[in-house]
Amino acid sequence: MEKVVITGLGVISPLGNQVDPFWDGLVKGQSGITLIDTFDTTNFKTKIAGSVRDFDADGRFGRKEARRMDRFCQFALAAAEQAWEDAGLSSDKVNGERLGVYVGSGTGGVQSLLEQTAVLKQRGPDRVSPLLVPMMIPNMASAMISIRYGAHGPTMAPVTACSIGNTSIGEAFRLIKMGIADVVIAGGTEAAITDVSLASFGNATALSTRNDDPQRASRPFDAQRDGFVMAEGAGIVVLESLSHALRRDARIYAEVIGYGASSDAYHMVATHPEGYGPYLAMKWALQEAGIQPEEVDVISAHATSTEIGDRSETVAIKRLFGEAAARIPVTANKSMTGHMLGAAGGAEAVALIKTLQEGVIPPTINLEEADPLCDLDYVPNQAREADARIGISNSFGFGGHNAVIVLKKYENS
Repeated sequence: MEKVVITGLGVISPLGNQVDPFWDGLVKGQSGITLIDTFDTTNFKTKIAGSVRDFDADGRFGRKEARRMDRFCQFALAAAEQAWEDAGLSSDKVNGERLGVYVGSGTGGVQSLLEQTAVLKQRGPDRVSPLLVPMMIPNMASAMISIRYGAHGPTMAPVTACSIGNTSIGEAFRLIKMGIADVVIAGGTEAAITDVSLASFGNATALSTRNDDPQRASRPFDAQRDGFVMAEGAGIVVLESLSHALRRDARIYAEVIGYGASSDAYHMVATHPEGYGPYLAMKWALQEAGIQPEEVDVISAHATSTEIGDRSETVAIKRLFGEAAARIPVTANKSMTGHMLGAAGGAEAVALIKTLQEGVIPPTINLEEADPLCDLDYVPNQAREADARIGISNSFGFGGHNAVIVLKKYENS
């Protein structure tokens, strides 16, 4: 079995559109949550989101090419370009037949669908764009990345709601581990901050309505939380077999050593109250990694800032880690980025890799009054230095999908 490492990182996020500003914002405990200004929110319960700012698609791709892609696809391709360049890859350094792409999106091109639906109603069927379907379907992000880099290997778009990023990375890890591919570009992307999405989540009472104080709205594990905050972006990594990375003398960030996936088999949207699915995913990820729970140095929590979600994840961690749970730092990136939905897992994987590399755990901000049922060490409000060698990242999604990856600091032996 091949060992699998990560050699490239790329991020588009509410905290910045490169890895360095994203990471700097996390370490400083900055919030990327602002008032929505892309459509009129007058009649909406929630008026805030983690929006990507200063993203110039026309400048990056050219106006003609940009107009052929929905925003979710633009984010994915931009993050993939970062990761590819960061990995130092080029067409002469990788066999296209052994290059894959696993990048998914929960909603795909929902903005394009809404825009063209309006065109249909206002101007008739003859005016609907012939590019609507390829702009809308969620697999187009992975397809466009494949086209850009000549990836003839396995290319797909896992759709596991908000666990997409970890599902993609985990399945890519298995693909390389089994010797089917040398390199896989993997992660997730999302651009779902639309009027319909905001209205639906709002009517489900899932969103924070702390509109007068956006930066304090996302508050995982805090007793005063009132829901999650929608966000957008992309998180992409380049995975390689260790042998392939060493042959080209690549810089190696971290090793992927385990992956676990499970289903709650419980409810369409509610997390299992006892965290059974997350517990199984974490357990199986550690089993594949061949490590004991007490060897984990940091946990990147899914932690969306909902009562049942935060509590069930805490229960799952305590069930698996036992007495060790009290000493393992647990960090919640969504307190700063908001919930990037299908992009969350990829972006949080990048953050965990940086933690292992830099020895700094980003804080869980806005944790001012702890929920009595959330009693772990959530690294409240200030980043913390830590000699972390092994970390796990949790991602859970609607439908009960759970995906957990285990990353290890790379140490050249």
